[in-house]
Amino acid sequence: MKKLLGTVVLLVASGAVSAQQVNVICSVQADWCNMIATVYAKTTGVRINLALKGSGEALAQLVAEKDNPKTDVWFGGTGDPHLQAAESGLTLEYKSPSLPQLYPWAQQQAQQSGYKTVGIYSGPLGFGYNTELLKKKKLAAPTSWADLLKPEYKGDIQVANPASSGTAYTMIATLVQLMGEDKAFDYLKALHKNVSQYTRSGTGPIKAVARGETAVSISFVHDAPQEKMQGFPVETATPSEGTGAEIGSMSIVKGARNLEQAKKFYEWALTPQAQTFGAAAKQYQLPSNRATPVDVNVPDFKKIKLINYDYKKYGESAERRRLIARWEKDVNSLPH
Repeated sequence: MKKLLGTVVLLVASGAVSAQQVNVICSVQADWCNMIATVYAKTTGVRINLALKGSGEALAQLVAEKDNPKTDVWFGGTGDPHLQAAESGLTLEYKSPSLPQLYPWAQQQAQQSGYKTVGIYSGPLGFGYNTELLKKKKLAAPTSWADLLKPEYKGDIQVANPASSGTAYTMIATLVQLMGEDKAFDYLKALHKNVSQYTRSGTGPIKAVARGETAVSISFVHDAPQEKMQGFPVETATPSEGTGAEIGSMSIVKGARNLEQAKKFYEWALTPQAQTFGAAAKQYQLPSNRATPVDVNVPDFKKIKLINYDYKKYGESAERRRLIARWEKDVNSLPH
């Protein structure tokens, strides 16, 4: 009997017998979310209750549940909404012992949020383009922000709507930091003439490029390889003047019902092994743990001119609201 009890204790300690769970909002692609949930449950015995939501929707849910949180961890999605959640007191300060293993940009994300969020991946903003469509229309591939204003691109560019997309907000914040605010909005007004559609999601434009529905997109460049692997004629470029990058983030929700399990999942998600699942799910951001093997499809950051993006300033709720309101008034109200 003693021996049997000992075995049960060992099984429980190893996680083989466990009714424990952790509630995770996942804001990366569905394949990646599902892979994480499956592997984590198999290796730890802890079940993940998964809710797939874009980062804007995820933030709205945390706000709605503030007094009675049903979520333990928020995994992935652009960093700005995570910084807003931290600023609004929706997430918990947690200083991971794994921080020294992460790239400086991931550590900085943690420091700037008061350790209420952490960077788990990064991906640069750039352009996607359909090589066959450009050839057919006798258009050169864009290599700069200035190129997108050329009259020959009229009606051939798609970008997401910054009110619903972290990708498009990153574009506005990048241009403001690159050009100064007034010049950036003059640029966006000129760009508007060439935009055929503002999509709801940040991945919408690159999918439209892949399928030949538009020639050029403003997208995170890590969203293109998956389309190319499916046989679509897609290539990417990053603007010669300089560009910004997203820092996908992870946060523990303040008032989490399964706090100890939330911390264990958080630590696991920062390990090199867990960070390989992005590329395994054909998502090619740069993982934040320096020891994670980097897939050949991940953009080479050394070859990209990156601006010194101020994540703290442009992650603040008031700044985001102000810039989106100005875009709605000065740009989106204009006729095509």
